[in-house]
Amino acid sequence: MEPSNVLDGGGWVTDGGLETDLLFNHGVELPEFASFPLVEDDDGSALLRTYYGEYAAIATSAGVGLIVETPTWRANPDWGTVLGYDARGLDRANRAAVALARGIADSAGVSRNRVSGVVGPRGDGYIAAGADADEAADYHSAQVRSFAAEGADLVHAMTMTEPAEAQGVVRAARAAGLPVAISFTVETDGRLPDGSTLADAIAALEAAEPADWYGVNCAHPTHVMGALDGSEWQQKLVFFRPNASTMSHEELDAMEVLDSGDLDLLVDSASTMRQHTPALAVIGGCCGTDSRHVSALWGVPAAE
Repeated sequence: MEPSNVLDGGGWVTDGGLETDLLFNHGVELPEFASFPLVEDDDGSALLRTYYGEYAAIATSAGVGLIVETPTWRANPDWGTVLGYDARGLDRANRAAVALARGIADSAGVSRNRVSGVVGPRGDGYIAAGADADEAADYHSAQVRSFAAEGADLVHAMTMTEPAEAQGVVRAARAAGLPVAISFTVETDGRLPDGSTLADAIAALEAAEPADWYGVNCAHPTHVMGALDGSEWQQKLVFFRPNASTMSHEELDAMEVLDSGDLDLLVDSASTMRQHTPALAVIGGCCGTDSRHVSALWGVPAAE
């Protein structure tokens, strides 16, 4: 499927802060902040179906499409090894995640639905890894191949901290024949963890390994506004999954309780941001958000 047909116009609801929601709101233990092992357990899979079902209800209420993004942000070799997964186990889990997401999407009652295979950074999502693009392509290829083999519609790399690793994910997606979105994260000053600007990061990919879509996740809209300079690159932002909190990544990492943020500030600042980024179409949430936040961002009643 051509990228232009994957996101075929109109808006798309995606989910919120999966891991923080499960940890703090549902009391689910997630070793190493990894949610992908849940797909291999009946109770875990049932919980995920209930979780994603709330966002299907939002999409229905808003009259837009639904993108089910797999719970595979940590399902890569480094984190998998810590959790006891070898290459075969990771392939099994990544495929199972896509199959689960497909089942959820197909049963959601939403006429426009897609399954997105989520890739996370090799290291921590708040620390610039300084990756080499060739090394990153090799590293992420196995996970992307698992997504492709199970029939994912696209790849979405989230919380990218610097351009080189993002370039590697694009290469891996191209080799697997899947369209790809790259979402960078920014600090409170609007810069990536490696210090580069969002404009420069997107320009680096456009010059070397252009993605099909770009986005931002794991940052409050007020932080992203600091990155916007009025230039043409802003028209390329399609995905946005904001944090609920205005705290820095360092502060959030140290928190032992959930900061669910100021909902009115989130909605108002996101609305202001969208005036400068008119191509935004895929809207969900990240750390600290749940279906209540995503409902508010779409201007529909919260899912019950």
